[in-house]
Amino acid sequence: MGQLYHHSCFTCSVCSQLLQQQPFYSVSDQLFCEDHFMHSQVHYSKETCDSCGFLIKDTVLQAFGYCYHPACFCCVVCLQSLEGTQFCLDSENRVYCLKDYYRYIAPACATCGLPILPAQGSLVTERVVSMDRDYHVDCFHQGTEVVFKS
Repeated sequence: MGQLYHHSCFTCSVCSQLLQQQPFYSVSDQLFCEDHFMHSQVHYSKETCDSCGFLIKDTVLQAFGYCYHPACFCCVVCLQSLEGTQFCLDSENRVYCLKDYYRYIAPACATCGLPILPAQGSLVTERVVSMDRDYHVDCFHQGTEVVFKS
């Protein structure tokens, strides 16, 4: 840094907060308080959280090419932390716990109206898609009528 400042001039270039006795950053002859340095594009780390936008200083959780603080990687519905657990993404890459994904996003069967979920203990969902409608495998077979013409 190599510069001297009056007490009243030693301030963040964004918010004008006095920087004496607190962490600060000097980039290209500009001073930044810690908050504005973390939210600006001047910091050198590319590891910013794709959820909150803050710089990630410690553990980086990566999922599908995105970086998160472990506390920020949570279900968009119930806000439960998903670190180390199974999760699903919707078509807009929003993250859900399995329970909320199945409740709000899973397709509903056109015959019975219930959500089409994986079998107990499985992660794979089996369904039939016909004429842009979703069916449980059993519901589709039950509702299918075979007509023979002579």
